[in-house]
Amino acid sequence: MAERLALIDYGAGNLRSVENALKAAGAAEVLVTSDPEAVRAADRIVLPGVGAFAACMGALSGISGMVEAMGEAVYDKGRPFLGICVGMQLLADTGEEYGSHAGLGWIGGTVRALRPGDPALKVPHMGWNDVVPTAAHPLIVPGEAYFLHSYAIEDIDPALRLATTEHGATVTAAVGRDNIVGVQFHPEKSQAYGLALLGRFLEWRP
Repeated sequence: MAERLALIDYGAGNLRSVENALKAAGAAEVLVTSDPEAVRAADRIVLPGVGAFAACMGALSGISGMVEAMGEAVYDKGRPFLGICVGMQLLADTGEEYGSHAGLGWIGGTVRALRPGDPALKVPHMGWNDVVPTAAHPLIVPGEAYFLHSYAIEDIDPALRLATTEHGATVTAAVGRDNIVGVQFHPEKSQAYGLALLGRFLEWRP
């Protein structure tokens, strides 16, 4: 029986690109959904995200029962979870974009604006950059991925930081614990590197 993969639709992600990339990586079925019951019943969950932290967290929380369904699937049932870009940032305790706003608190840390030490480096951080693993994890390997962001997770437990990249300072590129992984870059825009990561996620048995 094919696994049920839920790609959460909360109005804050480039859903079709992520859906197409998951299918190209080998997903038999991708359910794009805003239904908490579908998320609760899913075998794997992907949370994309594009935009400001507060708006994305507000949109996710605005779907009645969605955060609770995600918690039940991920914590109670141990379903593999992948957060992408702002979908990763929402795993933090707090986001400081346009004020201070609570996140899901699954990973900890605070999402703050990028502050490159080199004034020649622009924000947002946009384009290809190295992903440098800082801990062994079956999903995260060295390579180049596509980034597009102005904020990143800081003050995270070093044991939960899986990879970094450089943009005038060391920037968190991937986080994870147990059955949860988040990546700051966009696998769906990262060509072979991104498709390989999504393929590993589809086979991951944490």
